[in-house]
Amino acid sequence: MNVIVEREKGLLELEQRIGDLKSLSEQHPEASFVNEIHALEEKYASLQREIFGNLTAWQKVHMARHPMRPRATAFIAALDEFVELHGDRAFRDDAAVIGGIGRLGGRRVMVLAQQKGRDTKENVWRNFGMVHPEGYRKALRLMRMAEKFALPIVTYIDTSGADPGIGAEERGQSEAIARCILQLTNVRVPVVASVIGEGGSGGALAFGVGDRIIMLEHAIFSIASPEGCAAILWKDASKAEEAAARLKLTAGDLKALGIIDEIVAEPLGGAHRDVEYTVASLLREQGRALDVLSALPIERVVEERYAKYRHIGSWQRENERMVRGAT
Repeated sequence: MNVIVEREKGLLELEQRIGDLKSLSEQHPEASFVNEIHALEEKYASLQREIFGNLTAWQKVHMARHPMRPRATAFIAALDEFVELHGDRAFRDDAAVIGGIGRLGGRRVMVLAQQKGRDTKENVWRNFGMVHPEGYRKALRLMRMAEKFALPIVTYIDTSGADPGIGAEERGQSEAIARCILQLTNVRVPVVASVIGEGGSGGALAFGVGDRIIMLEHAIFSIASPEGCAAILWKDASKAEEAAARLKLTAGDLKALGIIDEIVAEPLGGAHRDVEYTVASLLREQGRALDVLSALPIERVVEERYAKYRHIGSWQRENERMVRGAT
């Protein structure tokens, strides 16, 4: 059960009532429903602030998993141009990964996206956004193509994790993920990674080694799902809410830790409340990041990328020195 979907039900009922009164007002102009509509709209705004004004980490996990949240295809559709490329040239195409050459703000880019389904049929086809080894190898092929043709790489991350099945392990899942991480670490083109929903485990990290990492406000990015973390730490998946708070997986937490670079605000109520606004805001931020990175010599871009990831986690060493100094 998605806690955000449950909490939204009161809002949806108010939306219906407001819509019905407005329709009735149009049909019967002689009757005035202005006061009733105004009162319901005020109640709606108050309830919206109460529900979404200060979401906990656990609630943001559910927001990131919202069934109506915009998928990668919504962002790709808003590009100036996009030509999809298929297959890993070794096994098969993976529908959980969409890749191809696009145009963002007049600039040609290589797009790599993880895609979940919208309904059961599409989710089965997309494997619920859980990428197979052939999906990562398709992405790896396109990363190398991007480097060959000097195309900046733009990624869209939205996965609960890589496919955990026996077949995926037999085909070298961990090796395929590691190859993607290695390629993004060294690729000699700018990389802008964007977390639009769930950013789960190594499956997300394979698309997440960027010169700039952008997150939507209610997206999450974590080494493990809260449920998985709770099961590992306490042998009790019901403690997922506590695990979510401890994982520091929200955009605000990750920005404070220096792991991501920018947060794109979402409409009150989440990205699905105004998809067009959310998509335009993220594409605009991606364009800004590419403008900055493209103005730099590629040697400097690669050097700063190396320094960025070497620096992550350095606070632990600082704390260690402080502890030693205190004793």
